[in-house]
Amino acid sequence: MSEHHRLDPLVVLNDPATVRRRCHAITAAVESGHSAHFRIDRSALPAIAQRIAALTRRRFPDLQIPYHSRWRHFEAGGVDRKDEIDALLRPLGSAGLARARIDLSLISVLLDAGAGPDWHYDEAETGQRLARSEGLAVATLRAFAAGAFSSRPDEPCRVDARALGRMEAAPLAAVFQVRPDNPLVGLEGRAALLRRLGAVMAAQPERFGDDGRPGGLFDRLAARARQRSSTAPALQAAELLIELLESLAPIWPSGQSLDGRPIGDVWPHPQASAPDAPAAGRVPFHKLSQWLTYSLLEPFEWAGIAVEGLDALTGLPEYRNGGLLIDGGALVPLAADFAALPKTVDDPWVIEWRALTVALLDDLAPLVRAELGVDAQQLPLACMLEGGSWAAGREIAAERRPGGAPPLRIDSDGTVF
Repeated sequence: MSEHHRLDPLVVLNDPATVRRRCHAITAAVESGHSAHFRIDRSALPAIAQRIAALTRRRFPDLQIPYHSRWRHFEAGGVDRKDEIDALLRPLGSAGLARARIDLSLISVLLDAGAGPDWHYDEAETGQRLARSEGLAVATLRAFAAGAFSSRPDEPCRVDARALGRMEAAPLAAVFQVRPDNPLVGLEGRAALLRRLGAVMAAQPERFGDDGRPGGLFDRLAARARQRSSTAPALQAAELLIELLESLAPIWPSGQSLDGRPIGDVWPHPQASAPDAPAAGRVPFHKLSQWLTYSLLEPFEWAGIAVEGLDALTGLPEYRNGGLLIDGGALVPLAADFAALPKTVDDPWVIEWRALTVALLDDLAPLVRAELGVDAQQLPLACMLEGGSWAAGREIAAERRPGGAPPLRIDSDGTVF
């Protein structure tokens, strides 16, 4: 999509091509010396690519690499919880199964804010103790199966607006086993996010159905795909992302807006675009929405709706991918004390770091493919992230700092990181 001046600026900002284009524009400006925060050392990229490729081979020796998705976290500890959930859902039929999988994906992604260093989840069904994103994922899966997000006792495995609209911190604390000795950061913020989601879904029956369910998106988008082709129905990945951005925009509490309309994970940067471009000087990331899009690829594919154009989406600019680039030496902060104090998501330093992360992940992808001897079709960005760059960011952080802490701290409510 062109950034023609007559386009609605919000349409431009919701286009993943704009994310990529503006992040690369910022990267070019940094490489031209127009940055107070970073320099880029491209000589470090081959070694980072080698690290990613080596880790990918260790994790997936057959190079059958799945998508970077919330569904990987549901497999924590080597347990295939999907089969267990599918057994509960099978009486719903194929469309009901797809709706429920989308319900689970969305609620779990939205609850995947940082857990903090002292929290864990003890899974009664397996005896495993899980922390971080894996623990949050399994906790939400178990709560979903128990009906924590459903208003219908006869149909526990669903997420609906009525149940979310009355969500408070106390039931979430029970879901996540929060106690004085097992604290979880951001509990009130998570509950508030779910209440906003409930209100947004209830207000959009054309998207979420009369019950106000995330799974209502399946009916809407599958019908669109089947109108195009009854024999090979397909969606574009960018189309799925834009649907999520348009429908969920009011739930994000970033405070960023354009002409009175919420725009979510979009931030100012002077080098983001030409002055006459729509929404000039703003760089969109849509990190959580893209993470959700990646996590919905499989539920649509399992239901027979292909998702094409995966590389229209971008890498995810967050702790692990962005931390890998700092720890690996490709992004060099100009201030030696950059990590001394926590930063905020609207800090120009953080905005620039995230833009550079998106662009350099694009530049790493062909290097990683060359190391593995595969092409872009065999290793789309969604699979490189999983193989991959996110895990390599966690690995190098563990080598460098106690507990695998990332190279910087950011104060966030969890809807950006």
